[in-house]
Amino acid sequence: MKEKMDTEFASSAAMPVAGRRSLLRLLASLPLLLTQARRAEAFDVYTTYQTADAFVAEAFAPGAAPAPQTLMLDAARQAQVASVFGKPFPQARLRYWRAAGRSAWIFDDVGKDGYVPTTCGFVVTAGSIEHARVLIYRESRGQQVAEPSFLKQLIGAHAAGAGLDRNVDNISGATLSVKMMQRMARTALLFDTLAS
Repeated sequence: MKEKMDTEFASSAAMPVAGRRSLLRLLASLPLLLTQARRAEAFDVYTTYQTADAFVAEAFAPGAAPAPQTLMLDAARQAQVASVFGKPFPQARLRYWRAAGRSAWIFDDVGKDGYVPTTCGFVVTAGSIEHARVLIYRESRGQQVAEPSFLKQLIGAHAAGAGLDRNVDNISGATLSVKMMQRMARTALLFDTLAS
């Protein structure tokens, strides 16, 4: 056993100093390389459920989708939106579609602070949510909010103060995503009111 250890030590001692330094640099940079790979994976994890164009076409089917309009969010409207959105809305202008008594809204929100936004679409008719859809989900957890079984809880919801007039079942492990969807649905109802 001692002879084997002496042989291994001799072979490592025989390695040139430059070769050992290169090996040490490589080993030292390995955690950094692994971190960069994990960071890239985190941003690559997202699911596109439906495109914005397909959502708008579906919202106004069987007819043609109307031309988009713009809702301008001045300071007074921004204050109203912030009261239900829970934070300042990041845009001063918001594109929407309106025809036949219904409006379609597509916008983003963040379920968990520091994560990337989720894009959702809502159709509002007569002051209630007619249709809700997650278009692009970019977070690593909570994708269950895109399931039809979850989204149907939002159908028919009306505004009630800063929230909705109904309880929405929570999803274990996706509490922030559920709250995001409720907040977005309530904000879509407000947008419809502001655009009327």
